[in-house]
Amino acid sequence: MICDVQAPLRNPLGARAGFLSLLAAVWLSAILYASLAQSATCVLPSQHAGVTFPVEQVETRWVCPLQAIVSDYTTANKVGPIQVQLSEPVYRYLLDRPPMTAVLISRLALSPYTSEARGPGRFWCNDGEGTEGVIELLYQDSINRIYYVEGSHTSTLLPDITAKAVVFLKMNPVQDEHRNDRVETTLVAYAKLDNPLLAGLALLIRPLVGRTVERKLTKGVTVVNRLGQEMRQHPDRVLLKATDPPSLPDHEVAFLKQALENLSHPSNETPSKALLP
Repeated sequence: MICDVQAPLRNPLGARAGFLSLLAAVWLSAILYASLAQSATCVLPSQHAGVTFPVEQVETRWVCPLQAIVSDYTTANKVGPIQVQLSEPVYRYLLDRPPMTAVLISRLALSPYTSEARGPGRFWCNDGEGTEGVIELLYQDSINRIYYVEGSHTSTLLPDITAKAVVFLKMNPVQDEHRNDRVETTLVAYAKLDNPLLAGLALLIRPLVGRTVERKLTKGVTVVNRLGQEMRQHPDRVLLKATDPPSLPDHEVAFLKQALENLSHPSNETPSKALLP
């Protein structure tokens, strides 16, 4: 009888705990479902201009913003493959450090580029010719990069424009006829104008905007190629510019020294471990 009387006294507490657990499970399921529903409503294709990119690796929160650009772009451009005269490790190192690369390009008088870090994987860049913006790295592996860009462009041919863009980059390590390491780079970019009025005139201005985007993308790769040529042909000058006050950070100078030494011995088919970021 004692057990029979006490048992009902415990049941309300157990029931309450069970009810709270049920509420917690429902709440968690709702959050997970909302996240899945958002990603399920937006699909980002993996094929772009005949090139496959690992879009499934992009964080879920970026899928819808990227799809909004890709599915309703103002311009779509493919550039490349363009061959760059650098080994893959050196090219990747420079690619992922825009401020360092911009300093070298500017000091060597290849182009008036400037760049600043704005947080992990985020960089402000200015090409010195009317285009600037913030580039955010969304995904990277040994041969792929996926970027989100918010930028502006000023010129005499077009009204001032602001736009968002998605840029896919593919690298393909190759060797030339002399067995020197090279990297073939292919870029696919979708740009969407922010201004509704300009977007409404897309049929009229699309050719101009498209040519401007293609020119900017092509120049970005060709300038890095010219930097590669300078590094091969004038390594002492490149190192001197890197250490001019204010010098690049010590670890970047150390990497550059090793890269220049390897480039001066093109017969080395295997890159030094020191070049692996």
